[in-house]
Amino acid sequence: MKGKHIELSELSYSVRVKEWLKERYGIIEGQRIWERTQSRYNTYRNDLPEYGGKKNNHASAIYGGLLIFSLVPSLPDQPPVEELQAFVNGLLMEPFQKLGKVFDLNRSLDMWLIDKVFQWSGSRDRKLAASAPDGFITVNETYDKKNRASRYHFTQCPNAEFAKKHELLSVLPLLCNSDFYGIEQIHGTLIRCGTCGQSDRCDYLVVGNQNPIAAGYETVMDEAGYLVSRKKPKSNP
Repeated sequence: MKGKHIELSELSYSVRVKEWLKERYGIIEGQRIWERTQSRYNTYRNDLPEYGGKKNNHASAIYGGLLIFSLVPSLPDQPPVEELQAFVNGLLMEPFQKLGKVFDLNRSLDMWLIDKVFQWSGSRDRKLAASAPDGFITVNETYDKKNRASRYHFTQCPNAEFAKKHELLSVLPLLCNSDFYGIEQIHGTLIRCGTCGQSDRCDYLVVGNQNPIAAGYETVMDEAGYLVSRKKPKSNP
């Protein structure tokens, strides 16, 4: 195993996944599926490059993603994508659900603060890249104070690289699409034209959901199952 990776037992997500399996498949079958999931997770983990372990500020996204990559192929049936997406949204974006009770990106201060978080996260990614070059590679843009818009993008995503290597690109949209849900929880809109799974970058333009910029876009699903933003056609006067 390269570097120190997070054990499945260390992920808080594991409790929720086991509860979901028990509710959906019953105690005995749910336990069997969980054991298959554990086995896959451990096998995948041993094939991972160095990410920086818990020092990586995206650790929950990377290893939570690894859990989803291990879980979905272990399911004996094929649950509807909508059901899986709703489960993944609630699982990975619970912090955003809680934050949304007090945080609103339609407020200037909150929008400025979230951009500071994105800037801080990108700076940490760039510093970590020296010792863990296979992690996220982030490019931040200057905060657009006039339009209250925050922009940044990833040119490398560990989840996308893992999915390509292990032929799990069909699962990757579950992770990527949850970003839209997460930003919605803090009363914002994510405008994204592509991800590292089907493009050369994963771009983020984040604004409040009442921002005029948000009104100019619609969110659609592309042929590969990714949610993407498209400019709305201009209506004729």
